[in-house]
Amino acid sequence: MIALKNGKIYTMAGEIIEKGTVLIEHGKIRGVGEDIKVPKGCEVINVKGMVVMPGLIDAHTHVGIYEEGVGEDGEDTNEMTDPVTPELRAIDAINPRDKAFEEARQAGITTIAAGPGSANVIGGQAVALKTYGDIVDDMIIKAPSGLKVAFGENPKRVYGEQRKSPSTRMAIAAILRGALMEAQDYIDKMEKGKKDPDKLPDRDLGLEALAKVLKREIPLRAHAHRADDIMTAIRIAREFNVDISIEHCTEGHKIAGRLAKEKIPAVVGPSLIARIKIELNEKSFKTPGELAKAGVKVALMTDHPVIPIQYLPVCAALAVKEGMDEYEALKAITINAAEIIGIQDRVGSIEKGKDADIAVFDGNPIDIKSRPKLVLIDGKVVYNAM
Repeated sequence: MIALKNGKIYTMAGEIIEKGTVLIEHGKIRGVGEDIKVPKGCEVINVKGMVVMPGLIDAHTHVGIYEEGVGEDGEDTNEMTDPVTPELRAIDAINPRDKAFEEARQAGITTIAAGPGSANVIGGQAVALKTYGDIVDDMIIKAPSGLKVAFGENPKRVYGEQRKSPSTRMAIAAILRGALMEAQDYIDKMEKGKKDPDKLPDRDLGLEALAKVLKREIPLRAHAHRADDIMTAIRIAREFNVDISIEHCTEGHKIAGRLAKEKIPAVVGPSLIARIKIELNEKSFKTPGELAKAGVKVALMTDHPVIPIQYLPVCAALAVKEGMDEYEALKAITINAAEIIGIQDRVGSIEKGKDADIAVFDGNPIDIKSRPKLVLIDGKVVYNAM
């Protein structure tokens, strides 16, 4: 048992405790508060003058899939041979020994969502996992955690250059609709097969993945930068009554009211890059703040390796600099990210019963001068600079 004592605790559950204790047992948070009794024999770590946070969460990365310092041999992000590949699973490409995992932990980031890239209309299944472990299967929080789909420039460019469909935005939307309709038929056949086994269709891994979306077991995670592409993504989600989050959401500020009305969450970024393509012309750190003010649930991303994952807190700081409320920025890299990924029952806040994933900083986590001093995952110290 471990007690983190005397720290300023941001529970991210609506409470800031100026001087409190977090009690950890068997990898879970046993208690948190000002008057927590520390049992005899408990290991006490004095964090006086420090900030205790739930471990940070990066809601959109390619960590382990696009390995750092390896080049093409470690690049498994996009299967650019077919625009429809829902059967692909990010878990099968993740190398837990990617250096980015270590750098994430050293920055206080304990959870990530990792997924395929945006070359395909349907790219495959994302996974939510911890940033510590030797075997990826043991790091998983939720798999799959969503199905990657993409709109706009990337699928157009990849398949247009191959003189294949899609080469237009119309074709991207039509291909996604067609795949979802095929999955609806697959679900119907599976139901009929329960009564008459002779009518059971052959198993199809891709249609099974799409069926999870249609049954609202996992959301579509839709790569969309431009406002019109965002609206196309929402239109299709409403047609098929599925859950969706908008990933990147570069022009989301233009339709912030609509996103809020539709209750569509946004994972914004990567903003700490140059405007390397037309879709990024209106890239701004003002966007997450404007979305949050409109009532949109916002998370931030690095899109690692686009922005190195350890700079997630820097992205939050720059969003605050451009008008985002500081507490909203902290939510965007903790509880909001957890809720958008669908893992809020495990991580994202310091509450009794949740995983003991905790980061202790020597100052405000989004102050550029602050450093993590202690990081725990499942109650185990995985980084110690005390």
